[in-house]
Amino acid sequence: MSVKAPNDYLRNRIMQASPEQLHLMLYDGAIRYATQGREAILRKDYEQIYEKLTRAQHIVTEMQVGLRREVNEELVDRMSGLYNFIYRKLVDACIHRNASDVDDALKVLRHQRETWVMLIDKISVERGEQESGQNTTGSTAVPVEPTPTQGVLSIEG
Repeated sequence: MSVKAPNDYLRNRIMQASPEQLHLMLYDGAIRYATQGREAILRKDYEQIYEKLTRAQHIVTEMQVGLRREVNEELVDRMSGLYNFIYRKLVDACIHRNASDVDDALKVLRHQRETWVMLIDKISVERGEQESGQNTTGSTAVPVEPTPTQGVLSIEG
């Protein structure tokens, strides 16, 4: 199997994903790179610490840039605070080579990922009801807008 085949699969998956699924992919990428950075800290592989934790930081930055204040200002402020916390922990982990800082970031990332999966499930149910002609009360506005670099920048590797 050539190297191009997995890249084509990933590219197609990204192109066909909903904004909610793209955001989930970003969580998965941030968790994967942070975990790899943590493992590099334990191995004292300084080049990999920097590379992996920096990639996780970039993903978190992309998620923060994608927040849309006009949808729900209070929720966006809370999410922004969480992303700032995660980013800061990843930076501290990289500078001080401290696995416990990565653990703090991973704990929040994993919790946010679980929450995001529940939101996707809820949106899927509501969309199914709308498509079948049933009336749903309220709208589920997701305060995230993918940026052109999401997916391409952060989930390959």
